[in-house]
Amino acid sequence: MSSLASKLALLAAGLMLASCMQTTYEAASDTALKPRDKELLAKVSYDKVPVSAPFRRAIVDYHRKELPGSIVVDSDNHYLYYVLEGGKAIRYGITVGEEAMAWSGIAKVGAMTEWPDWHPTKSEISRLGVPTFVKGGPDNPMGSRAIYLYSGGKDTLFRIHGTNQPEYIGASISSGCIRMTNEDVIDLYGKVKMGTVVVVLDPKQGDSPFNSKMALQGGGGGSF
Repeated sequence: MSSLASKLALLAAGLMLASCMQTTYEAASDTALKPRDKELLAKVSYDKVPVSAPFRRAIVDYHRKELPGSIVVDSDNHYLYYVLEGGKAIRYGITVGEEAMAWSGIAKVGAMTEWPDWHPTKSEISRLGVPTFVKGGPDNPMGSRAIYLYSGGKDTLFRIHGTNQPEYIGASISSGCIRMTNEDVIDLYGKVKMGTVVVVLDPKQGDSPFNSKMALQGGGGGSF
């Protein structure tokens, strides 16, 4: 075989392999939305910026050992996983806090709220210049759902919640909590129960989407 023919054959094989490994991203479904959700989401004033492809909701292969029903947060790479049966997980894109404001460890879901009010901490009030209370609603920074993480029976002050800034999904910004699009956090909230285990990985313990160990080669096209 000539050198040119060999190169073409290798290129074709590479393209076929890439096609086989391509992740299939799923469009956000409104099946989990309640009438109130649809009403309030229709009233949001923020721009509904599409999430970039690598951070769209997807079913992926999952190679870690957490039990089905667990949540795993990979802050480094801006992903949250809801572990399924059969070596699969639902992967969501997230916004995380800057490193100095991050939290890691093992917690459990200790409280859950739909369209939560926001009670900023003293630090947030001082740092961000926000009011001491913001009622829940379409433009509240807490978004459509809040999942509160507890450790040792105490509130860690670390939350998984919605956002009125979907343009930052996949980024790190000043708040230390985990933010998801309002549609994604509604989807997750419908699967989570009180006492669900949440593993927030330590820095540098996650996986790049281009060098997967956790769940980043998947995309079987399943529905959720």
